[in-house]
Amino acid sequence: VLMMFVAGMEWKWFGAMGIAGVVGMIALIFTDDGGYRLKRVTSFFDPFQDALGDGFQVVQSLLALGSGGLFGVGLGKSVQKNLYLPEPQNDFILAIIGEECGFIGIILLMAAYLFLIYRGVHIAINAPDQFGLLLAAGVVIMIAVQVVLNVAVVTSSMPPTGVILPFISYGGNALMMFMSSIGILLNISRHTVDVK
Repeated sequence: VLMMFVAGMEWKWFGAMGIAGVVGMIALIFTDDGGYRLKRVTSFFDPFQDALGDGFQVVQSLLALGSGGLFGVGLGKSVQKNLYLPEPQNDFILAIIGEECGFIGIILLMAAYLFLIYRGVHIAINAPDQFGLLLAAGVVIMIAVQVVLNVAVVTSSMPPTGVILPFISYGGNALMMFMSSIGILLNISRHTVDVK
């Protein structure tokens, strides 16, 4: 949808797609026979209500973030990753970073992501042609959306989705894809006129 926005799609179609998307999601959630989808969506409203069941991973994530405080407990000294938070190296790695490096560490990581996104947008704007613009914008959108979704899941602002934190979460395929995408972005920046 964001790529269509960058390409110049008219606003009226965004409204139509938004309405269709909301209706489709509601239909999927409420037509589920076992109630799995509805339970998954509603469990994030109050994860502490079922802290040992559906809300377990989110509760442990919030406890890790809270126990990190301002400066963290120190690198490698996380309790949550060793005993409580299941599969912390995947999509909940930000909780462990928050526990070990604290609020300051998360702010520094988010600043690095913001700088990367800012530079990517700058490269996309200064791309030599429309293909370069759309390609660079696609790379930046992919990274930005995944960062926003991962932070939202770890902070219990949305239901768990399994979206990884770019360049940080465990997984060779994802790392190769992101590194290749950054290589493409750097190649586009080589052909721009005004990238400073």
